[in-house]
Amino acid sequence: MPADDGWETYSRMVLQQLETLAAAIEQLRVELQSVKNELVELRAREDRIKEIKVWKEKMDDVVSPTQLKEALNEFEELKLFKTKAITAFAVIQFMMVTAIAALSML
Repeated sequence: MPADDGWETYSRMVLQQLETLAAAIEQLRVELQSVKNELVELRAREDRIKEIKVWKEKMDDVVSPTQLKEALNEFEELKLFKTKAITAFAVIQFMMVTAIAALSML
């Protein structure tokens, strides 16, 4: 009987160790999947960075950053001029209508 009891204890210990190892392997699988997901995200970011780099190189071939800034400043000045011109036109139109109305009353 003592031999059977020893074998039974040993088999329980081995079974417990196998269960512990199985749990550890499952945890490693979960962690590995997490690492794979992060790696996919990093590769996607790297692809986006490469695309932006290519776009920037193409833009540098077309226009330099200082030229682009100057063009944007000129564009803002043109928008401001347009606003002033429309306002001046509206004021002149109002003055003309007022003058015509005043002359027609006399």
